[in-house]
Amino acid sequence: MKQHIATALEATRAAGATYADARVVETRHERISVRTGHVEGIEHGESLGIGIRVIADGAWGFAATSDLTPDGIRAAACEAVALARAAAPTLHAPVTLAPVGAYTDTWTGPCGIDPFSVSLDDKLALLLAADSAMRTEAAVRIAASSLDFLHVHKFFGSTEGSLIEQSYHESQAGMTAYALGGDELLPRSYPNSLGGQAVQGGWEAVLALDLAGNAPRVGEQAAALLSAAPCPAETTTIILDSSQVALQVHESIGHPTELDRVLGDEAAFAGTSWVGLADLGTLRYGSEHVSVTADATIPGSLGSFGYDDEGVPAQRDYLVRDGILTGFQSSRESALEIGRTSNGCMRADGWNRQPIVRMTTVSLEPGTWTLPDLIADTERGIYFETNNSWSIDDRRLNFQFACEVGWEITNGELGRMIKNPNYTGITPEFWGSCDAVGDRDHWQVWGIPNCGKGEPMQVAHVAHGAAPARFRNVRVGVGR
Repeated sequence: MKQHIATALEATRAAGATYADARVVETRHERISVRTGHVEGIEHGESLGIGIRVIADGAWGFAATSDLTPDGIRAAACEAVALARAAAPTLHAPVTLAPVGAYTDTWTGPCGIDPFSVSLDDKLALLLAADSAMRTEAAVRIAASSLDFLHVHKFFGSTEGSLIEQSYHESQAGMTAYALGGDELLPRSYPNSLGGQAVQGGWEAVLALDLAGNAPRVGEQAAALLSAAPCPAETTTIILDSSQVALQVHESIGHPTELDRVLGDEAAFAGTSWVGLADLGTLRYGSEHVSVTADATIPGSLGSFGYDDEGVPAQRDYLVRDGILTGFQSSRESALEIGRTSNGCMRADGWNRQPIVRMTTVSLEPGTWTLPDLIADTERGIYFETNNSWSIDDRRLNFQFACEVGWEITNGELGRMIKNPNYTGITPEFWGSCDAVGDRDHWQVWGIPNCGKGEPMQVAHVAHGAAPARFRNVRVGVGR
């Protein structure tokens, strides 16, 4: 891999690039799924290639190849330079980059048991046990469970002198019970919807979730939803569980604070942002209880690494502090627009994509409340758990979210179950209504391995730390 990097950088210099970086990325993935007592699918895949990014005549160029012969790498390097020169006449100004140090380093993510060393029989046995336990409830007519594993090994090198090797494993597991009654099919998931929980780690992370042990409760709650009350249409107080807070942060804080969106450079696939450059340091994004960080240093998080794909070290940076917008997620190029250096948020979906601004671990910082105290302090409202659907406009301003289950809160106690609870809001008004956030003991990092952005689309693996939080005067029970 080091030789591939050296060959690429030498070729870009010879072709006239004033800056170049190269990434050799090798990935291995596996997915296993079970559905209602049957093995639904077993997928394996591997990928290896190099992506070469250059500045020539003041413009960016990028090319990639899976042909890792010296001739193949040199051809891709020359193509990247040619593309940069072709783009140069369209520039308003030449590309400039914020400074970064030259690093020679190795970084490895946490992993106790290599998930690829675990037998297929053991993996299927775990899923089939969970599947069977969910279906002990008669109303559960469909059950779905899955395991996903990823290993990434990559080298980064640049003409500025960096040579960085990184390696990590990701493991994901989850299950959903679907209860059927009349014309309704209602889901209940664990530990989260959309494939469950994903972390940097190994087989030990899957075992810790205890899918089979939690499956009976999941099936029982799915069945109970069939006779649960519908969500009332009203304006009330809501408490969101930590997984729903995490998704709320993702959609209404994480994306709008990506600096490429703010600058209008990302507009086609995922929209722009309701936030502007002039808002930095002055915009009240939420209440004084809302502080949000972008932190790529949290062990075991999908959003963690040693260095981003521009060779910038992982770091922790405030995006919102005590309710005020204080930062953006940036690249070496975009950071200059706000007079700063990059905070390390450039990542690419594999060797054949160029880095773009992506979230790391964007988290709502913990407060001081326990969940029982939050509920006891709420005279009337609804407690929401586990996302079911979401909708938000391109600027990340107006949104509607629905969860799998809710419980009424009356006089500080949880009451009857509510099915299909949903709520709507406007981003700064919603975060401005936050008056309490759960403490560090209730704070958890949730992995989101399916964040889409860019054209051609790239799927990033990001994460969000969150604890349960309370919001006042929220519209719920929105008609569809």
